[in-house]
Amino acid sequence: MFTVKSFVTLAFMLIPLLNFAQYTDQINSNRPGETMSAFAVGKSVIQLETGAYGITQKHHLLNYVTNGYGIDATLRYGMFMEKLELIADIQYQSQVYEVLYIKENQKALKQTILGAKYLLYDPFKNHEKKINVYSWNANKKFSWRQLIPAVSVFAGANFTSANNPYHFSPNASISPKVILITQNHLGDGTWVLITNTIADYIGTEYPSYGYALTLTKGFNDKWSGFVENQGYKSDFYSDAIVRTGAAYLLTDDLQIDASASVSLKNTPSIFYGGLGFSWRYDANYKEVRMPIEDPNILKVQKRAKKGTKKKKFLIF
Repeated sequence: MFTVKSFVTLAFMLIPLLNFAQYTDQINSNRPGETMSAFAVGKSVIQLETGAYGITQKHHLLNYVTNGYGIDATLRYGMFMEKLELIADIQYQSQVYEVLYIKENQKALKQTILGAKYLLYDPFKNHEKKINVYSWNANKKFSWRQLIPAVSVFAGANFTSANNPYHFSPNASISPKVILITQNHLGDGTWVLITNTIADYIGTEYPSYGYALTLTKGFNDKWSGFVENQGYKSDFYSDAIVRTGAAYLLTDDLQIDASASVSLKNTPSIFYGGLGFSWRYDANYKEVRMPIEDPNILKVQKRAKKGTKKKKFLIF
């Protein structure tokens, strides 16, 4: 017998288990850091993340100096489903290279990457943190669930032009790039830890392997800051970079940012700083509710459906 009381109980049981899409009310940008976040922008959402930077390098063994500037742009598009995101990442750099009495102007696309990111696991799916209205401490205490990361994978390709001054080979080439991404939300939710494990230029003469680790803190509903450590190693070039910066939310769909980076070695020593913005177009977005997969809830739903078949009316 399916009563109004049973119906109300079922409704309250289902409320915390209705999972929404990865889309958020406010823009979530990867800038100004270099790590890639685990979550997608949302189905049909277009997001542009771009900026300009100045860079200086000095090699203490080869005695060369370079000074220049660059522009980078990342276009993200949520396609087909909430978990899938298409990504185009382009970086152009112009610099003056000086060694002894030689001065050379160098300019080219330093990076051109096309690929896709897919969310493999979301620890927040079918879960909602319960709020204790009687205890502030209970709501702020450590939760072991915070140690379970969201996991995504990115797979794409590098497109390198011929005679590119920023690459080891004089020939044009296409090579795979793969990134394993994890993301944790820590503490009261204002701390976010992202890790990227990277295999780049796979199959070429000089494959590169690296990592990036970013810790972000939201100070309030407008300001956030981050620290980041990035390292990569290959037979052609290896380095370790420390980066920090801040972002400010102008509107729900527009963010500006600033950052500075420095290398931990002097072969070469590198310093660069940049300014940028991120913009989101979500007019075509429609809210998506993810299907309930908890077997216990599905059993309750089935029992509820059987109850309605036996009685064509509710007993008050």
